[in-house]
Amino acid sequence: MATLFFSLIFTAAAAPHDWHHGPPGYHHEGNAYKHVVAISVDGMHGSDVTKWVALSPNSNISKLLQTGYEYTDAWTSAPSDSFPGSLAQFTGATPKTTGPVPKVFVYDETNDYDPTQLFSGGIDPANLPQAFVDGKCQEIYPHQRLRVNTIFEVVHSNGLQTAYADKHPAYDLVRGPSGTGLTVGYFPEIAAVANTVAATIAYDQLHVDAWLDWIKAATPVNTTVFDGPLTTTPALFGGNFQALSVAQKTVGYNNDSQSSFSPAIVRAMSFVDASIGAVVNELAATGLLEDTLIVVASKHGQAPIDRHLYGTVDPQLITNLTGVPVAFQTSDDIALIFLENAADTATATANLRAHAAEGKIRSVIWGANLTASGFGDPATDPAVPNIIVQPELGIIYTNSHAKVAEHGGLSSDDRQVACFVSNPRLRKQVFDERVATTQVAPTVLHALGIQTSLLQGAVQEGTQILPGFW
Repeated sequence: MATLFFSLIFTAAAAPHDWHHGPPGYHHEGNAYKHVVAISVDGMHGSDVTKWVALSPNSNISKLLQTGYEYTDAWTSAPSDSFPGSLAQFTGATPKTTGPVPKVFVYDETNDYDPTQLFSGGIDPANLPQAFVDGKCQEIYPHQRLRVNTIFEVVHSNGLQTAYADKHPAYDLVRGPSGTGLTVGYFPEIAAVANTVAATIAYDQLHVDAWLDWIKAATPVNTTVFDGPLTTTPALFGGNFQALSVAQKTVGYNNDSQSSFSPAIVRAMSFVDASIGAVVNELAATGLLEDTLIVVASKHGQAPIDRHLYGTVDPQLITNLTGVPVAFQTSDDIALIFLENAADTATATANLRAHAAEGKIRSVIWGANLTASGFGDPATDPAVPNIIVQPELGIIYTNSHAKVAEHGGLSSDDRQVACFVSNPRLRKQVFDERVATTQVAPTVLHALGIQTSLLQGAVQEGTQILPGFW
């Protein structure tokens, strides 16, 4: 699925402040962690953590939760695509703040020199979108599209090393607008891999191997070196797993009343669990475990969890139901509609609502409601759609039947994600209050003893650190 940036927002949290641990805590600002490992298990819901612990009580994830903080009501960005989900965790802000990005700019495998190759040669400038900068037409790299800095920039600017792995070279974006956020990056191209659980596990193993190398201060082959190679274990490093997301999309959960794990999901979860265990073991073997905070927070969930709810609607139908000229529409389990004429918004909205049953539409968000809901104002920001269409839970606006689930939308299945942190010196705590994954970013800086006031997006949105760290 092409990844597009949109200037949208979900939530802003309370203002950041200094942390003061009570007895269950470990580090104060004067006694910071030396390392943070930030891992996204793409697609993993908070409910998946509960199911996995019940299924595998002696698993590595179960053990991490025994010395960690679990956030059972954590929500990722809206919309919940991979880029905004990543940036939420790495900027402390929502897409309204992290943009702007013109609506038609796509950053994915199409930017590569050769996306058919696992190591694709990186980003080919000729494949990048262009914009006028200081009167000249220039290629715009993903990281140049951000308004605010990332935790990788902040950590690196403090003289510390950083490393990150993800599914496209376009994840260059975590370098932030300065382009200085990463010491090294590792970006094998997921588009070159078959869309099966087995192939994706083999792909994810590359990320795991890179993490294990980084712990040993080694720079793996096929690394993109920005300011390296590594000379020490990075203060901040991480990346993502794709296997669970692929299992959810291609096979899904069991079609039973509990939406229990299918064999494909068990296989993916088993791999993820073993891989996290390998990271923990390597940290222990190198004497770094007690000085490392492990953060697991998913970029996005996947909808639907309940297979009974799955269905598809031709996205062209949604376009047609507006009854007005549409300039651009992007669709998966949400439709973002940009009209040729903003004056047609009320008419298009009325038409969509009148045909809600036909389009399996749950809600149509527009006008003052769109802005008041925090999605931005299309009158002042061309990256904000005129209309957002939220389908009924489980409905995907697509002509493909290759997937039984998708992410990117506004539903709880899309957005209620796994989030927990662990360190041997933490005491088990479960926090049931609602939190946002934007809170991961300032928490990472706090854990490393770096002032959160240096994180621009978190300051703008007043994002506070996660409970348990203050």
